Amino acid sequence: MQCQELLVQGLSLGMILGGVLHFVCLVKSHAAYGRYVDASTSSVMVPARLAWFLQELPALLVSLLLLLMADGNQGFKGHLMLWMFCLHYFQRSCIYSLLTKGQPYPFNIMLSGMVFCSINGFLQAHYLLHCAVYRDLWFSDGHFIAGLILFFIGMGINIHSDHILRNLRKPGEVSYRIPKGGLFQYVSGANYFGEIVEWLGYALASWSLPTFAFAFFTICFLGPRAYHHHRFYIEKFKDFPRSRRSLVPFIF
Repeated sequence: MQCQELLVQGLSLGMILGGVLHFVCLVKSHAAYGRYVDASTSSVMVPARLAWFLQELPALLVSLLLLLMADGNQGFKGHLMLWMFCLHYFQRSCIYSLLTKGQPYPFNIMLSGMVFCSINGFLQAHYLLHCAVYRDLWFSDGHFIAGLILFFIGMGINIHSDHILRNLRKPGEVSYRIPKGGLFQYVSGANYFGEIVEWLGYALASWSLPTFAFAFFTICFLGPRAYHHHRFYIEKFKDFPRSRRSLVPFIF
């Protein structure tokens, strides 16, 4: 398959624009899933485990499909970057989805997530397999090594933070508690911070417009959610640690 350069640029710029629009909207009002679901609405609800599985799976399947269809002449770095992308979505669709104890998920939000994951899976896989060009000594590039390290640090933070959140409540409990431990000692959105670091590392390692566009969209989407979570804890708990920040330790 030949590189569809105009399509890659168009989808990347569209993702950046979408990130800006999401940021503007989500700063004013939070996305209606998880703790912010309005039970009085008539939205069709999907069990959380099924919703997360269906929402995240397209990114993995589309990427693997394009990988299987590739002719094998692509460089190792492109394959490595794509396998990193697939690793994240395997964890989210096949592991996280089975472990989550979240609330039922609105069908329309799940559907929009499936569309985004499908488009992004195609964008990342097509670019890395058919468009990216790397020099022979790419493995010694400082930004690649730093990005690789950041990616796995971010993934570790994200997985560990999700583990803390899952174990906040005892079976049958529905009330919220203040998360403690790990990076939750410093920020309210430790799981979001980990995912943002993960995709910033991915973008740094790849050093390309599509990967930076995805990292930018992630910041625009998760940043406001971390901010609203932080305000939720402050308003709900009088003993909430005042030194804790929303997303970035010691800063924001």
